[in-house]
Amino acid sequence: MALCLSSGYYRIINFTMPRVSIELPASFTFSAKIPVRITDLNYGGHVGNDKVLALIHEARLQFLAYHGCTELDFGGTGMIMSDVAISFKQEIFYGDTVIASVALTEIAKTSFALYYKLEKETGDKTVLLATARTSMVCFDYAAKKMVTFPEALKERFTL
Repeated sequence: MALCLSSGYYRIINFTMPRVSIELPASFTFSAKIPVRITDLNYGGHVGNDKVLALIHEARLQFLAYHGCTELDFGGTGMIMSDVAISFKQEIFYGDTVIASVALTEIAKTSFALYYKLEKETGDKTVLLATARTSMVCFDYAAKKMVTFPEALKERFTL
């Protein structure tokens, strides 16, 4: 709903805003537990949307380290994020431990996708907090250009 000023009167207009839709892969090969810090909270008392992106970045770094890589040395090349989509499902609070699962898919000539599933355990239930997708481009920082996905890593990340 929105308020619209028309002819000196306010009227309520109903509309539906499109939502980001992220279809997660069937399986995730990595997960890490990331505690929420007090500095992750915003004025609403929950984790801010910018901090969810930071949690995703931390999950990516841990995923890469698990595979013996970094953002600057991904099979001999670097990587750079070309876009990100995040779908928020539940609030995240101080004291929560986020279980961040990561999967690498959609390998193309110079790019790939990373999918993220952020969850927390509450009692005997697992609660979905957010889903995300980042498009990553293989990038040579010295030459400032895109490069091909490293052959040595294709087999490791092909499901």
